[in-house]
Amino acid sequence: MLLRASGQFTGNDYDLRAVLGEGDGGVPHGRLLTLFAEAVLDDDDAALDAVRSELRQTLGDEALVDTAGVIATFNSIDRVADATGIPLEEKKAEVTADFRAELGLDGYTYQEGAAQEGAAE
Repeated sequence: MLLRASGQFTGNDYDLRAVLGEGDGGVPHGRLLTLFAEAVLDDDDAALDAVRSELRQTLGDEALVDTAGVIATFNSIDRVADATGIPLEEKKAEVTADFRAELGLDGYTYQEGAAQEGAAE
């Protein structure tokens, strides 16, 4: 929601389908950033090393550290919300309904994700 809201504020057009692997989302180096986020959360150390190196070469050390920090923060916030059963606030549900439907997010639950992660191990 924040990316979409900031885009409305700045006049930028972000495409949230980037989280599904479609394009760069309208963010400079968006595909590379998405690949890094996916690699951080995956179990393939070689893929992580490769994309980390590419990110470092393309954007520099400071951007690598910032990106890793953002990934860690979002990952932990999701886990806390899922573990405690925090429901989506009514107002946020209303303003995100269109892109949640477009991305198919309403059909995904933490339990399904956890089961998929457990099955892959």
